[in-house]
Amino acid sequence: MKKALVCGAGGFIGGHMVKRLLDEGYKVLGVDIKPQQDWYQVHEEAMTQGLFDLRNADEVNQLFKVTNFDEVYQFAADMGGAGYIFTGEHDADVMHNSATINLNIAHAVAKLSPKTKVFYSSSACIYPAHNQVDPENPNCEESSAYPAAPDSEYGWEKLFSERMWRSFARNYGIEVRIARFHNIFGPFGTWDGGKEKAPAAMCRKVIQATQEEDVEVWGPGNQTRSFLYIDECLEAVRRLMDSEVVEVINIGSDEMISINNLALMTAEISGKNITINNVDGPVGVNGRNSDNTLIKELLGWAPSQPLREGMKKTYVWIEEQINKGL
Repeated sequence: MKKALVCGAGGFIGGHMVKRLLDEGYKVLGVDIKPQQDWYQVHEEAMTQGLFDLRNADEVNQLFKVTNFDEVYQFAADMGGAGYIFTGEHDADVMHNSATINLNIAHAVAKLSPKTKVFYSSSACIYPAHNQVDPENPNCEESSAYPAAPDSEYGWEKLFSERMWRSFARNYGIEVRIARFHNIFGPFGTWDGGKEKAPAAMCRKVIQATQEEDVEVWGPGNQTRSFLYIDECLEAVRRLMDSEVVEVINIGSDEMISINNLALMTAEISGKNITINNVDGPVGVNGRNSDNTLIKELLGWAPSQPLREGMKKTYVWIEEQINKGL
């Protein structure tokens, strides 16, 4: 039985990964700074420990002194949607908290558990803003990351941590796999409060709207994105971890859609006839889409589920939460 450590297990992607690994027969330790009752998913079969601060080097070192992990999945980060990342109000905390977490984990693995294989979740936010000006033709090919010019401090931290993890792999001989996530979404994610991403926010707005009511969309609405359903994200990560691929690759959908059309898709799923009201708000870059050429070449696989299928599942789950009064 393999042992895995999932960092950020109380979060959206981390919680789903805990379940995936348990289903595969792993013994899992999930850690998060949030108390366990606040985790998005709680899996009683897993060894779990809430209130674990990965910014504290002593606590991180203790993890690796106590248990020999075969694999580490590092999802822990200070992050959120456009309303959190692109306002500039949280930049210092985002950079400090996330960088400290990665430095602590990398150092502990290198010094105390160098045979442990590590997955690090980077982000499409590392790509240069000037390559994402045209909503219809963004360039997010992996090689386009340099010369570096990320669109946010969140992106700069992710790019730094990519380089840091690759340096530890090179200097200490640890196995590291890195992927740049493109807007992962699905059930058990944040759907209100300011940290939610566009698919969840759109579902919430449409669910709470009455028939014929306006739904607010930040920005002009022609800005484009691609969104990847959580199950395909997990599949890609597990395939990458089982591979010999050391290159940094995109994990995302290449089905690009404008934010206005995402709102209309959500309305169609709901059966409501809504009107879009474009308002001022943080939008990030004008266009972003996953370039899946490299993942197809290196893994012989790429995500393929249509966006609408994932949106239907997400809409149903968020509607259930709203109806429960959660």
